[in-house]
Amino acid sequence: MLDDTLTLALDTIRKQKQAIVFTPSRASAEKTAEDISQQTKLFLPNLAQQSLKSVSAPTKQCRRLSNCLKKGIAFHHAGLTSNQKQLIEQEFRNGTIKIICATPTLAMGLSLPAYRVIIKSLKRYSGRWGMDWIPVLEYHQMAGRAGRPEYEKMGEAITLAASESQKHEIHEKYLCGLPEDIYSKLAVEPVLRTYLLSLIATNITNTKQDILEFFSQTFWAHQFRDMNKLQSIIDKMLLLLEEWEFIKIQGDPLQNNSGFTPAINFNKDQNINNRTLIKATLIGQRISQLYLDPYTAHHIIENLKKSTDSKVELTPFSFLQTICNTLEISPLLRVKIKEHEHIQEKLVQRYQQLLESEPALYDSDYDDFINSIKTSLFFEEWIDEKDEDYLMEHYGIRPGEIHTKLATADWLLYSMIELTKLLQFQPILKELNKLRIRVKHGVKEELLPLLKLKGIGRKRARKLHQNKIKTLKELHQASTQTLSQLLGQKLAQDIKLQLENPDQPIQPSKRIGQLSIQKFK
Repeated sequence: MLDDTLTLALDTIRKQKQAIVFTPSRASAEKTAEDISQQTKLFLPNLAQQSLKSVSAPTKQCRRLSNCLKKGIAFHHAGLTSNQKQLIEQEFRNGTIKIICATPTLAMGLSLPAYRVIIKSLKRYSGRWGMDWIPVLEYHQMAGRAGRPEYEKMGEAITLAASESQKHEIHEKYLCGLPEDIYSKLAVEPVLRTYLLSLIATNITNTKQDILEFFSQTFWAHQFRDMNKLQSIIDKMLLLLEEWEFIKIQGDPLQNNSGFTPAINFNKDQNINNRTLIKATLIGQRISQLYLDPYTAHHIIENLKKSTDSKVELTPFSFLQTICNTLEISPLLRVKIKEHEHIQEKLVQRYQQLLESEPALYDSDYDDFINSIKTSLFFEEWIDEKDEDYLMEHYGIRPGEIHTKLATADWLLYSMIELTKLLQFQPILKELNKLRIRVKHGVKEELLPLLKLKGIGRKRARKLHQNKIKTLKELHQASTQTLSQLLGQKLAQDIKLQLENPDQPIQPSKRIGQLSIQKFK
């Protein structure tokens, strides 16, 4: 007997329409798509093949998606690569794909030709408190995907209820209820810290009065209303930025006839005069240019200082754990209850490699710390050349999530390198540069010489290394015929041209940095 979701999905196909099925989790999206695909008579082998070609190395998840696409059904969530998501969205617009089973991420900002939206559940897992109702706003976003005016004259949004009482509750809460209030994100400390430093570093504001005038015009101030409280929050942030040496708070020149502007050391209970000059330090300016949360920058700088300690056994794990214990890399890979003992064992083996101390077990920071260890181990396995299927099996991280984590890690490592230069910690600069290229390509250190050439990545470099071509010199000495057998004729010729014209190869470390900074602008 078919359940209600399958019945509605198949009915949509019979009407020659399309539908989006919203599910509460990625696993549910994949399972629902598979169940529907087993009931359809569609057959689209070309689309299935196209999906496999959209990734360089198809994984178990890719093959699962391909089998669904063969029957005109797809699943869509953050675990897919950007190429896969673009393919699904485009083919849905073309009418080739009939049903997409998705997590709520598809509800934001996309206009798709869905006649019908089917919402399997309006409850989500909310951590320690179990299942809870989703916000009314989120329901409106999902329901709003049905009947987009550029595609349909009308649409249906169907929510499934487990019982008559739940049906009544859903009707009252979501159909008759009001959406939640929207709150300014400036009230969140990481956002406020970042914007405040940016305003000072770009000379948009030079005094506290300028800062207060700027923020008084924001939605945050309009919503907050209490300007005295807002001023105390900004004072706290300014003093924190000064303590970290990202800004200099100087004396009021109107109260000083000598022309000299002395620095003022405020304690945390003092207020800053409205006409006090505030300037970003050199390192504060660079942090702003890197789009880093100042707290993250302070965390990285403190760990970099500890890297000079002779008691620390400096390894790639030391730097990986530093970037993994930041807000920017979140969400971290969560340590499950059954994994705690294993992760603890790994941590004990690496105690001497840590640049920060382990918090006490009952500290509020402990969960984030232990999750950062698991995330660091994932990166460590990635640069040890473990493939995506292995990482999915051992860490539960999907290909799309891997690519997102790698892009963020590249940005953070680039930022760490820039801060290392400013701090003049030259001994570790070379190691950080090597680590950054290894993370980008997912390779062991022995393959780094081969990655200097355009067209050589993880698999090709390993293939060359296994065939005893380990350096650029050995690559130069190898015949075009040998390289053609290993890499293909066209790439072999390209490599020979690059070796003959050494000014042409693209250095990965430079190119990656440019891409990363552009991504986060």
